[in-house]
Amino acid sequence: MTRAVLVSRSTPPAITQVDLPDPTEGEACVDVTYSSVNYKDGLALAGNPGVARIDPLVPGIDVVGTVSALGPGVHDVAIGDRVVCNGAGLGETRHGGWAEHAVVPSGSLVVLPDTVEDSFAAAIGTAGFTAMLSVLALERTVSPEDGSVLVTGASGGVGTVAIALLAARGYRVTASTGRRANEASLRALGASDVVDRAAIAELGKPMQRATWAGAVDSVGGATLANVLAATKWGGAVTACGLAQDSALPTSVMPFILRAVSLLGINSVEAPLPLRQRAWERLATDLDPALLADVTRTVDLEHAVAVGAEVIAGRVHGRTVVDLRR
Repeated sequence: MTRAVLVSRSTPPAITQVDLPDPTEGEACVDVTYSSVNYKDGLALAGNPGVARIDPLVPGIDVVGTVSALGPGVHDVAIGDRVVCNGAGLGETRHGGWAEHAVVPSGSLVVLPDTVEDSFAAAIGTAGFTAMLSVLALERTVSPEDGSVLVTGASGGVGTVAIALLAARGYRVTASTGRRANEASLRALGASDVVDRAAIAELGKPMQRATWAGAVDSVGGATLANVLAATKWGGAVTACGLAQDSALPTSVMPFILRAVSLLGINSVEAPLPLRQRAWERLATDLDPALLADVTRTVDLEHAVAVGAEVIAGRVHGRTVVDLRR
């Protein structure tokens, strides 16, 4: 049994004891030290069937902790390893990290570098992992000399980490946010400019003034369409979210007239070598002090309330869930 938050479609989320099975082939049990609160976790708490695929469900798409047991034939990790797991069905198709223990697919576990503390790994979480995947994809096409890179949803988890990562690599970053009160914080992360999201939230022309060398988008909808329409020749835009809309009301014109690339980012099913590469870069490129300034820590009892705040767009940066409390 493990103490956990349990979400059911028939009852409100509650902290209870959950019967956790022993790890089977290809699985490992992790004694969880930290998790985090992500947009998907908020959706799971609200009973969104697109996220909560099993009922009942323990939310938490991030797991950080120490391997305590292994299923048959597992050789990827060893008992005692400090590990992180992002996505991989956690908090969606299987119980996640809002519990003192979690059984996870061993093939998605990354052994943490010695320089990365558990709390820092949780502050990075799926949001930061996704941001790193976006930067890895973007820098294959766009260099700092090509011009400014736009980060939409800049006040959110993906956006804040993306700004810090891009700035650390020498990119000039423009942050788009609807919360101008966060401007000083976004500039401290590395943004050179901050623009109001309202300027790109309503659908515009299919081709607009070439402004951005590239972009990291976590918003989707009309915002992503406008970003594509305003991207320079040969630029690239990564897409990892749909906070505004899952629809993309655009045309082929940015792709065939300016050779713009739209790069999809999927953190849930990322293969292990890519996960390891992303975490190697996170360990070297991301300043823990920068992330600490936009991170708060809550216990399991308060995580549920934060999930609703994330969905409402009221959370700036990252929220870590301390399972040791």
